Amino acid sequence: MEKMPKWADVVLIPLISLILAAILSALVILGIGEDPVEAVNLMVTGALGSTYGWGYTLYYATNFLFTGLAVAVAFHARMFNIGGEGQAMLGGLGVALVCLYIPWPHWSLALLGATVGAALFGAAWAAVPAYLQAKRGSHIVITTIMFNFIAAAVLNYVLVNLLRPEGSMDPASARFAETVHLPTLHELLAPFGISFSKAAPANVSFILALIACVVVWLLIWRTKLGYEIRAYGHSEPGANYAGISSVKIIMIAMLISGGLAGMMATNNVMGEAERLVLNSTEGAGFIGIAVALMGRSHPFGVFLAAILFGFLYQGGAELALWTSIPRELIVVIQALVILFTGALDNMVRMPLEKLFLALRKGKA
Repeated sequence: MEKMPKWADVVLIPLISLILAAILSALVILGIGEDPVEAVNLMVTGALGSTYGWGYTLYYATNFLFTGLAVAVAFHARMFNIGGEGQAMLGGLGVALVCLYIPWPHWSLALLGATVGAALFGAAWAAVPAYLQAKRGSHIVITTIMFNFIAAAVLNYVLVNLLRPEGSMDPASARFAETVHLPTLHELLAPFGISFSKAAPANVSFILALIACVVVWLLIWRTKLGYEIRAYGHSEPGANYAGISSVKIIMIAMLISGGLAGMMATNNVMGEAERLVLNSTEGAGFIGIAVALMGRSHPFGVFLAAILFGFLYQGGAELALWTSIPRELIVVIQALVILFTGALDNMVRMPLEKLFLALRKGKA
C-alpha cells in the first residue's frame, strides 16, 4: 500500500517545494533591499505578459522539454544521465552537417532530416557511457559527466578547424540556407489570425517537443519495451529473473535518452541561431535534470516543469534588465527551486507521508 495518494506525490510535493523556494527567494531579494512583490510582478509581466515574453518562455521551455524527457527516460531505468549537455552539443553538430551539406528544398523536409541527424549524433554520444555501464560496470554518472567535457572539446575543434568559414574569426559554422530556416510561431499562427511577436525565437520545434512528450508517454506506459524499462528500474534482479536483459535495457534506454537530448538542437541551432555556435546549449542539459525531477519523470510533469523553468529564465532576464537585482541572483533563485525539488525532496515528502498515514489510521 502506498504511503500517500498519487496526486500528493505528483502535485502536492512539488507545489510545497516551490512555495518554500519562493519564500527563501523573497527573503534573499529583501536582503539586498529590493521589493519581492515588485520583482514577481516584473517576472510575470516580462515572461507571460506579452507574446514577446511568451515567445522567449516557450523557446527556453522547448530546450528543457527535450533534455527533461531525455533524463526522464533514463530515470525510469534507474540511470542518472548527466550527459544531456554533451549529447545536445553533438546533436547540434548533427543538425549542422545535415543543414549545411544537403540541399533541402523545404524546411519541413530539412526539419525531418535534422531531427534524425540530431537524434543519431546524441544517441551515438550516449552509446559509449551506456556500453561502459552495461559491459564494464562503469558508473553512468561519472562517464556521462566526463563526456560533457569531451563533447565541448570535440565541438570546439570541429568549429574552429573544419566548419568555420574562411576568413571568419568567430568559432561558428556558416549560416544555413534560407530553405532550412524554421518558421517561428508568428509565421505559424498568422494564417489563423492569431497575432504573435515577430521578434520572439519560439519556432516549430516547440510542436516537435510536444510530439516527443506524447511519444515518450506511449513508449514508457503503452509498450512492452517501456514495461521492461520500468521493471528493470524498479528491480534489476527481478527483471533479470523475468528474462529481461540488463545490457539491452541499459543500451536502449541510454540511446533513447541521448537521442532526445540531441534533438534539442533543432530548436537552438536550426530554429534560433540558424548556424552552429560554440555555446549553443547554455546549460539546458543540466536544467533537464531538475525538470525531470520536478516532473516526476512523467511527460506531462516534464512539460509543466519546462514551462516553469522557461518562465524563470525569461523572467530572470527581465529582472536583471530592469532592476538592480544582479543576474547571479536569478541563478540563485533557479538553484533554490532545483534544491527543494531535487536534493531536499525528502524534507517535504517524509512529513507528508506521516500525515497521510496518520489520517488513514484515524479513518480506520
